[in-house]
Amino acid sequence: MAAIDCGTNSIRLLVADLDGDRLTEVVRRMEIVRLGQGVDRTGRLAPEAIERTRVALADYTAQIKELGADRVRMVATSATRDAANADDFRAMVVDTLGVAPEVVSGDEEARLSFTGAVRGLPADLPAPYLVVDIGGGSTEFVHGGAEVDAALSVDIGCVRMTERHLHADPPTPDQIAAAEADITAAVDRALEATNGGDARTLVGLAGSVTTVAAIALGLTEYDPQAIHHARIRYADVAKVSADLLDATRKERLEIPVMHPGRADVIGAGAMILRIIMQRAGADEVVASEHDILDGIAYSLR
Repeated sequence: MAAIDCGTNSIRLLVADLDGDRLTEVVRRMEIVRLGQGVDRTGRLAPEAIERTRVALADYTAQIKELGADRVRMVATSATRDAANADDFRAMVVDTLGVAPEVVSGDEEARLSFTGAVRGLPADLPAPYLVVDIGGGSTEFVHGGAEVDAALSVDIGCVRMTERHLHADPPTPDQIAAAEADITAAVDRALEATNGGDARTLVGLAGSVTTVAAIALGLTEYDPQAIHHARIRYADVAKVSADLLDATRKERLEIPVMHPGRADVIGAGAMILRIIMQRAGADEVVASEHDILDGIAYSLR
């Protein structure tokens, strides 16, 4: 089966075999297409962003056919939910992939992320869990144990916060303070709505979290196996966040684990993670390479 997650910043593919609850990965890919370019300001998907996404999706479609996947589900999230011209995007996907994208609600996005992240967690990580999926346009908060107890999606993400607040290179103290106030208000609302403060394990998903983890671990190249289920202390997250916000885009590009398409927005993503940990009182975050993509694949059983 093939799962596709199209978010605000990236489009990702997972082709996997699924036997009961056992998922065997065949291919996992990611391309930065920035579909949500300017959506927070204009309310519309930019034509050039749709075209970047089409090029990546055409490549994914060819690989799905080559591998013989017989079930395909594509989920589109924050940017597409917010866009007035989402029908243009939908028509492009149907023409390219042959399957209509599902523009899921924030609640459904959160539940898929939780399913993908919690399956396979080490046994010594106690429930209840708070799973946070820091995307480009939104961040999902999901609280639960064996099942989801509560979930909320809030409109803070690395692309949205960068476009809204962090305009200078590097951002000014006033810009950082404005972003922090915006993020803190949303995080507090989400933690209250999901009872996230009583979680015993914080699990962080998506590229902002895994990139911060890779930097904190001192990796010289991006290594998913080293990052998956790594436990990163709050002090290390706070230091990485401060360093990223103090650096220019050029300096961030020189970090060995930095994806070029993430360098301009990683400061906001790291800040969101730091504030979540601070407001939730979490001493550490468990980074996960398994997320909504895996949840989409499990939904195809």
